[in-house]
Amino acid sequence: MAELDADDEYSSSGDPEEQAISPAVFNDTVATLAPADPVLLRETASVGEACQRMVQARQAAVLVVDAGGKLAGIFTERDLLTRVVGRGLDPKGTALSDVMTPNPEVLSLRDRVAYAVHCMSVAGYRTVPLVDAQHKPVGIVAQHKPVGIVTVSDVIRWLASLFPATVLNLPPGGDRLKRPGQVDSG
Repeated sequence: MAELDADDEYSSSGDPEEQAISPAVFNDTVATLAPADPVLLRETASVGEACQRMVQARQAAVLVVDAGGKLAGIFTERDLLTRVVGRGLDPKGTALSDVMTPNPEVLSLRDRVAYAVHCMSVAGYRTVPLVDAQHKPVGIVAQHKPVGIVTVSDVIRWLASLFPATVLNLPPGGDRLKRPGQVDSG
């Protein structure tokens, strides 16, 4: 009887799409996710203003910056639910500085996607601010300014791009499929 190698159970099937996934997971950087431009607001902005801007930009968060444009925090839809609505606060009268997550974990465009996935899964983040190598945004000279955000949706789109034939050949899902442009809570 032939002896099985310990890796045989996890060996590649030979599928070209499957073979492309492994190197991409470990080599692709966050820049390949095409992160969105951030919505930036000052710490003094109201939660109501932040929510309006999030809806307009169709983003799950705003990045909060200080007077010098440095990243001071992040305010997400989760913060809205737990720190504002859950506490019965008035969104129009509550400053972002009172309910934001200060000094959030950040990623750079050079970080590997695998590291971004690790950070998001271990800490439970759905949105992570991006800063450039010098902590400055592209085109602006300052320190620790955000250049974008990475979301779970960005990672899912990237994963789907690694094996498009499989994703594109899924059977129709009827009304269960999300339609482009459809606004929902997820």
